[in-house]
Amino acid sequence: MIMRKQILNTATSLVYKNKSFLAVIPARGGSKGLPGKNIKNLCGKPLIAWSIDSAQKSEYLDEVMVTTDSQEIADISKRYGANVPFLRPSYLASDVATTFDTVKHVIDFYDDTFDYIVLLEPTSPLRKEGDIDTMIEKIVDSQNLFDSIVSIGEAHEHPSIMKKITKTGKIMNYCQSLEMKSRRQDNDTVYFPYGVAYIVKTSVFMKEKTFYTQRCNSYKVDRHQCYEIDDMYDFLIIESILKYKGVG
Repeated sequence: MIMRKQILNTATSLVYKNKSFLAVIPARGGSKGLPGKNIKNLCGKPLIAWSIDSAQKSEYLDEVMVTTDSQEIADISKRYGANVPFLRPSYLASDVATTFDTVKHVIDFYDDTFDYIVLLEPTSPLRKEGDIDTMIEKIVDSQNLFDSIVSIGEAHEHPSIMKKITKTGKIMNYCQSLEMKSRRQDNDTVYFPYGVAYIVKTSVFMKEKTFYTQRCNSYKVDRHQCYEIDDMYDFLIIESILKYKGVG
């Protein structure tokens, strides 16, 4: 049983409209697609450090914490300035563990101290400075209309062109109800959620058990931010983007 604590304002932050914000960076030790990816060196520092650094540049975050089952990830995260007040239990580090269960575990630890949870996925290191705070301002300013906000980017491939293969090997449209247009620009724009940030009211998250609440707003990210690291090919693409932009 984890003892509940309140650990606030470990870094200097400004209050935005009297709301408090907890940044949660989830980082399991195990990864099948790219072993050790959360601490793999990306342009001079561990992958997880990119998310920690982005969070620390925020003016509004009251606490930046990493939830992990790995002592090595915990030690590296602390070295880069994040709080790691506990090691995540093994049942929350399996392939079947849900994001809700992991974040709820964090909320229980902090005893529902914060008004909003800000989820930052370490596999999305291409945040621009100001992304987090702009999203915070947008969700708080529209709090009477929305309970959460998710970062999204235009999908590279339109679902109308996606295919599936039947048991006999026949290729068919994945979604039969979508008409495939001859020109890509004639299709409606579709978006995919990328892990720049997911922000939700803590009370609503606990009730609806998702960041995609019934009243969910959106924040569009740039084309170059529409990548997440799941395997080595993703890693090489993001590494190349950072080097192209003169970061690495």
